[in-house]
Amino acid sequence: MVPTVCWHEGAIRLLDQSRLPEHVEILECRDVESVARAIRELKVRGAPAIGVTAAMGVALGAQLSEAENYFQLENDLSGVCELLAATRPTAVNLFWAIERMKRTLHELRSQPLSAIKTGLVRESQSILEEDIALCKAMGRHGARLIEDGQTILTHCNAGALATAGYGTALGVVRAAWEEGKRIQVIADETRPVLQGARLTAWELMQDGIPVTLITDGMAGIMMRQGKVQLCIVGADRIAANGDVANKIGTYSVAVLARAHGIPFYVAAPYSTIDLKTPSGNDIAIEQRNPQEVTTMLGDRIIAPKGVSVYNPAFDVTPAEFIAGIITERGVFRPHEVLRHFS
Repeated sequence: MVPTVCWHEGAIRLLDQSRLPEHVEILECRDVESVARAIRELKVRGAPAIGVTAAMGVALGAQLSEAENYFQLENDLSGVCELLAATRPTAVNLFWAIERMKRTLHELRSQPLSAIKTGLVRESQSILEEDIALCKAMGRHGARLIEDGQTILTHCNAGALATAGYGTALGVVRAAWEEGKRIQVIADETRPVLQGARLTAWELMQDGIPVTLITDGMAGIMMRQGKVQLCIVGADRIAANGDVANKIGTYSVAVLARAHGIPFYVAAPYSTIDLKTPSGNDIAIEQRNPQEVTTMLGDRIIAPKGVSVYNPAFDVTPAEFIAGIITERGVFRPHEVLRHFS
């Protein structure tokens, strides 16, 4: 599969996810503004992938800086970090990655400017490599929850496309498949931007993993008919009490799973856990362009002109609906997150 994000000869290359599945196109970002625009416009999406891209954006900003000393470079990168941080408010990995790059900058302050710039590129690459390793570890832990012959329902896209390369929720699915388990996946389409239809279905088909696409409103009947044995989703932010913010519609899936006695799991790396946020009530929820709802992918108009639109990009699933949070350290009950990651 084409890498979601990579550093190549002084530029950031992104798989343009707004063009999938019809077109597989690479977007090359050679300035920080184009990186910020790619994040904001969902050219790259998924909390871990956003974090990796933001880290590379800071590194790119350093390469482009004409600073003559450390303090000038620090000032330049302060503006870069502010620009990137303003792109999307909910995914905590974005802010985590920016803060990590700031710490690296500070640690390298006594080095020559050339060494600082090289060090920042190296750190962004480390974040990418760590993300892949974490996702693979998550996959191994989560695969133990899946039995041979089961069907997993997932929502949105939490696969290789949402990370640096392996996936969180789909990383668990991928690991179970690699172990030889005969599994199937049901993918919610994920309105209004259709990440499940456009991305998850495409990604699983690339790997030869059996997938069935359904509309969001079909999840309940699939569960009632016994066609779903467990649910696994990703996360954009996990609060200290175990509440989880994820793509809009996730809460509905969790409620349906509870009603039908189906385990509902969340897969996420430590960078998605935000211990500074006490509960889901404290998570800022991004509000997106109404046009995402009133048109089909910005093209065909599907709603009357002037209709009022409410378009939150995420919702919060309370910890009580979550059977377990799958991390690189193992699978924990939501209330155990604070103890294991503080």
